[in-house]
Amino acid sequence: MTGPARDTAAAEAPRTTAGTEASVYAAKPWLAQLTETQRAPVHPAPTLVHAFRESVRRAPDRTALAYFDGRLSYRETDALSDSVAGHLAAEGLRRGDRVAIMLQNSPHFVLALLGAWKAGATVVPLNPMYKSAEAAHVLKDAEASALICSDRAWASYLRETAAGVPSVRTVLTGCELDFQSADDTRVLNFERLPRAADAADLTAVARAGADAPPDREPGPDDTALISYTSGTSGTPKGAMNSHRNIMVNAERQRTGHPVAEGSSYFALAPLFHITGMVCQLAVCLAHAGTLVLTHRFHPQVVLDAFAEHRPAYTVGPSTAFMALAAAPGATREHFASFEVISCGGAPLPPALVEKFRAGFGPYLRNGYGLTECTAPCASVPPEKEAPLDPVSGTLSVGVPGADTVVRIVDDKGADVPFGEHGEIAVRGPQVVSGYWRQPEATAEAFPDGELRTGDIGFMDADGWLYVVDRKKDMINASGFKVWPREVEDVLHTHPSVREAAVVGVPDAYRGESVKAYVSLLPGAGPGPEELVSYCRERLAAYKYPREVVILPELPKTTSGKILRRELRSPQ
Repeated sequence: MTGPARDTAAAEAPRTTAGTEASVYAAKPWLAQLTETQRAPVHPAPTLVHAFRESVRRAPDRTALAYFDGRLSYRETDALSDSVAGHLAAEGLRRGDRVAIMLQNSPHFVLALLGAWKAGATVVPLNPMYKSAEAAHVLKDAEASALICSDRAWASYLRETAAGVPSVRTVLTGCELDFQSADDTRVLNFERLPRAADAADLTAVARAGADAPPDREPGPDDTALISYTSGTSGTPKGAMNSHRNIMVNAERQRTGHPVAEGSSYFALAPLFHITGMVCQLAVCLAHAGTLVLTHRFHPQVVLDAFAEHRPAYTVGPSTAFMALAAAPGATREHFASFEVISCGGAPLPPALVEKFRAGFGPYLRNGYGLTECTAPCASVPPEKEAPLDPVSGTLSVGVPGADTVVRIVDDKGADVPFGEHGEIAVRGPQVVSGYWRQPEATAEAFPDGELRTGDIGFMDADGWLYVVDRKKDMINASGFKVWPREVEDVLHTHPSVREAAVVGVPDAYRGESVKAYVSLLPGAGPGPEELVSYCRERLAAYKYPREVVILPELPKTTSGKILRRELRSPQ
């Protein structure tokens, strides 16, 4: 796990083990990249419930949630979520019980989340794209007491799924046509169903006017979420995000990427994902902003919402911005209101940053984080631009926060010099305590409380962090290491390529060879051979793909991560 050293003095620094004060990273060279405000300690509210109630006090009549033509004020959102909490408590939900929420980006998700927390529960967010077996694994593993989902999912398969999970005693279903009347068929392309006899209606429950149960408020060290990892490389595990984890990162986002109080935040990332949960929902509600929701991602719907709501902030994966840039009718005016656009959840190709800025104006600010560190642990400060490593062409993901220590370590946990490749390790107040009921996995991933991310990267002497790739995704071609990201970045520079993913495939001669999958921009027509030649001209002989497959779309998670695992499976 080594690469060319980029700093001679750093290369002579002693290698140290985790937790020692002699660590070459303990000096936090990245602090020099931060402003005084960004370096200052943060003092967040104990939980988002506390912060939200303060926003209700400050701005009761301000719009909290905008959903197509529907609007809910802070006062209304508070009362509706109180009633959800009261219903859950009346159904026998106890403090610390788990409430699974499987909903798209709609007011229902926010009301369910706040209601569960007000009832003292731990929330288990589920991907709405989960099939029955995937949902059953999470519900059983978390021992969920309650399930809140869409009425369509309940009718089509979750009723049968939940029947096999004895812990689920309470079910609420919501029709995501509620709280609006526009019925935009581009995303709301479904009909209302009759109310289920075996589940309570979420909207009716919210409007029933019940009081939240007293003495149930969570504390900062209580588990707010059991966030199941996306499972791109195996069975999902439940990371236990505390309320403190969420609020520290939300406050760091607010001070590190400042926008005016009351601004609109566009929910581009799904709210069930830790990035959407923290960087959109938590920051917005704690800052008395307006959270703009459009159910699910559709490029034209998103652009229309940008034009209507003039948001100041959004965060999403690079794949979403690729789709927006390619959408018919997209103009600079659509993006003119943004003060900050953050990019995370999927690698950000340098070519996309420049294409996007040239075409639409904003600079896409890179960031890096994981479920296990409650979204970001590094980001590009608003006053700066991410440097490009001259050796590898990798774009930096930013610098760590003031209260975070990021180290690059070898297989034994010892520091490697600045500029050398190793595994990224993170220690800070956003790092979770471990995985739900998995002590062995926790011990392996969090030695001495420090998160070993499984990502390979390096840090330069100025504190800029670079992510090379997932440790498990490294390709061994004829004994040479090939990182898929490097090949993907080259493919993204081709003017016709929209998305690219690279995997290793068995090769009788080389052991493994490089195979690329791409999707093209509309009207583009290069063939696989042209793309192979393009890479051959720009990469070492062992790195360029021997085969390129062109697909209409690459398989992705709901949060926008390309699923290399599916591409590796036989076609």
